[in-house]
Amino acid sequence: MSTETQNDGDDLKENVTNFLRRNFPQIQMHGGNAAIRDIDRETGEVTIALGGACSGCGISPMTIQAIKSRMVKEIPEIEKVNAHTGAGGDEMGGATPSFPGETVDDDAGESDEGPAAPF
Repeated sequence: MSTETQNDGDDLKENVTNFLRRNFPQIQMHGGNAAIRDIDRETGEVTIALGGACSGCGISPMTIQAIKSRMVKEIPEIEKVNAHTGAGGDEMGGATPSFPGETVDDDAGESDEGPAAPF
């Protein structure tokens, strides 16, 4: 790997880190944290893990959706964002939230309509 490629990668990681610090200080203020788990520079894919108080938090799906939509708009090199919380048992130490009406690739085209109302 050339020095130029390494510097580009460091710049991308720094851009993602700065994005998280700049856009989501409330994560830390509420006892949560965000960490970069992986950056694939070739595909433009980044994986973010939310932990601490984000695990099991009722608004973490909204935080994740905001990260996904805003990061690809603000950092041109990023094409896709995967974000996870520590609320489950996947390899990231958490679950990947789904959103009502969103088709999840792992479910072979099944639509997630969200939880049923208790009444």
